[in-house]
Amino acid sequence: MTRPTRLYADDAEMYRLFEEELFVAVVGDVMDTLGLQHQFLPPAFKPVDEKTRLLGRAMPVLESDIFPSNEPTRDPLMTKPFGLMFEALDDLKPGEIYVASGASPRYALWGELMSTRAKILGARGALLDGFARDTDGIKALGFPCFCTGYYAQDQGVRGKVIDYRRALEIGGVRVEPGTLLFGDKEGVLVIPRQAEEEVVRLALEKVRGEKLVAKAIREGMSAVAAYKTFGIM
Repeated sequence: MTRPTRLYADDAEMYRLFEEELFVAVVGDVMDTLGLQHQFLPPAFKPVDEKTRLLGRAMPVLESDIFPSNEPTRDPLMTKPFGLMFEALDDLKPGEIYVASGASPRYALWGELMSTRAKILGARGALLDGFARDTDGIKALGFPCFCTGYYAQDQGVRGKVIDYRRALEIGGVRVEPGTLLFGDKEGVLVIPRQAEEEVVRLALEKVRGEKLVAKAIREGMSAVAAYKTFGIM
């Protein structure tokens, strides 16, 4: 059996297809048809700037709450400010998205200076299972940052990064290192690597078909006839 021709040669070409033709709703629709029906993160995730979209590969970062104490510690990481946060930030590669989870909603996980560093490294965004701060600065940078809200309280004495480049679960959705993420103001999708080529192919077919449907409806075709003709609505 002949395999279908690849639609793109690398991530750069794939990102171009997403940016020029696709949007989250249509990709979510085709994932439903493939049986991938639980890949949206919870609806609390929103962009700091609605004009930005999230698109790139996950670099998961594991957070943990801490509670300052004068008692001796058995973990040397407890004496290190912010834990491994700076190491995780500096390890970002071009095309990656910093994905942080594990903290309670007591402090911000991301801010303007982190966005500045990530942008210089070629990262494509941040996805926080928690809060961001310095949001005006993040907007000014044009750096895609998705979070569940805004809160100025600092992480320093309240939380640490304890590991990175390890799988996480957010809202019951597993996020592996390198998993493709796609988000806009209507939601964030986690696209499993083994399905991403098929997802892209079907999403392109659907979005191009929807343009034909829209044209037919503008020209007077009924919704019933349009769905019967094109199988899309």
